[in-house]
Amino acid sequence: MSNTSPDFTERLLVDAGIREGMRVLDVGCGSGDVTYLLARLVGSTGAVVGADHDANALAMARQRNAPRDHAQPEFIDNDLLGLAESLGVFDAIVGRRVLMYQADTVAAVRALAQHLRPGGILVFQEHDTTLVPASLDGFLLHKRAQGWIQRMIEREGADLHIGFNLHRIFTQAGLSVETVRGECLIQTPGCPYALGHIVRACLPRILAHGVASAEEVEIETLQARLDDERTQSEGIYIGDMIFGAWAKKSR
Repeated sequence: MSNTSPDFTERLLVDAGIREGMRVLDVGCGSGDVTYLLARLVGSTGAVVGADHDANALAMARQRNAPRDHAQPEFIDNDLLGLAESLGVFDAIVGRRVLMYQADTVAAVRALAQHLRPGGILVFQEHDTTLVPASLDGFLLHKRAQGWIQRMIEREGADLHIGFNLHRIFTQAGLSVETVRGECLIQTPGCPYALGHIVRACLPRILAHGVASAEEVEIETLQARLDDERTQSEGIYIGDMIFGAWAKKSR
């Protein structure tokens, strides 16, 4: 979700030390976006396992194919706190937008660390909604759409301050924190951003939690209206704050 190249997630994983030949676990993998990125980074000599408890998301992930020179991921139906011992240990464990939904984040990280080899890396990317949106111009529709997502996340019980808590969580779980970083997602008049498509993907949850009605969202025209607002403004809009952190297990 970054407008830089390579994106925030890829830079985070590379800088954390994900490289060819590693065995990596992607927890809360969903439909496999991060899993297939990991498959490229570890190459044909590595191995990647994606774990999630959403059967529909796993079905979509399994329909995708990695290029020949990438690892072909394995996908398993498994909860973050219930990983089987038979999975063995990994060189790295990765998650994106996962910790924010855990009732006890320290316990979750401790449980995952049991599946890390000594010296292994734990890498998480989380999005903090407490610092944004921000702009000097109006961007009223952008702020409204962002608000739908924020209230949905809040009603789902997520930690809205997760970015500020990453260092504490890793430390209390007994890991050695290497780096915590943050990056704003900045949108300019000439830089498109798929906020409307994100709202579309979240729409069932937005409706289920009573955040907004279908009539309020008008999903079929939302992206076009957002694009109009963006291109007609001369200002910039900060729509997301991304935090990334990695830590190591003691040898």
